[in-house]
Amino acid sequence: MKFILGRKIGMSQMFDESGKVVPLTLVEAGPCPVVQVKTDEQDGYSATQVAFGNIKDKKTKKPQRGHFKKARLKKNYRYLKEFKGVGVKVGDILTVAIFTKGDSVKISGISKGKGFQGVVKRHGFKGAPASHGTKHNLRAPGSIGTSFPERVWKGRRMGGRMGSDRVTILGKLKIVEIDSENNLLAIRGAVPGRKGTLLELIGEGEIILNKKIEGAKDLLVEDKKIENKDQVS
Repeated sequence: MKFILGRKIGMSQMFDESGKVVPLTLVEAGPCPVVQVKTDEQDGYSATQVAFGNIKDKKTKKPQRGHFKKARLKKNYRYLKEFKGVGVKVGDILTVAIFTKGDSVKISGISKGKGFQGVVKRHGFKGAPASHGTKHNLRAPGSIGTSFPERVWKGRRMGGRMGSDRVTILGKLKIVEIDSENNLLAIRGAVPGRKGTLLELIGEGEIILNKKIEGAKDLLVEDKKIENKDQVS
């Protein structure tokens, strides 16, 4: 299973070979260093924890700094997410290079928050007819109760907070273009959230790391070499 964290940049479009317009979502994905690998023996389940999004030291708590330092990371990160399965080791760097054009991906993110909305927008109610005496009541929900048991049933669709929910799009999104230099993925279709939303991308297949990127010097702390063997106690 391939996985990576990314940030939604915005939407664009391109023309395919037949001249049709293809809607695209640009996602800045990675680089995501592997911070921790959890196993059934030690943690009770198998998972891989990756990090994304640099953050200043002042905004990182001390336990988190130690967590990143244990993984030999030079920088602190804003996001930590776990994915099921283990196919990498601590210190590996996940980039857009693990994907190929045409891969189908499952993307999860927090949808846009729309605040308090009525039943027409929130649930798609038809509303009252616009004629035959209807006045100032076009988008009202209508009757919400019954004569028995003389209360509102739990779960009744009414107005309320809309959006800001975790949304997952399954298997309908495909990668159209990959820009390894700028860590960009062009994905056909729309993904959840506003600009800057954290996204979780999951694809099929095994992770194959690029040797040039694995153990990148700008992300990992190099091991100290001891020239004099007598210094070792």
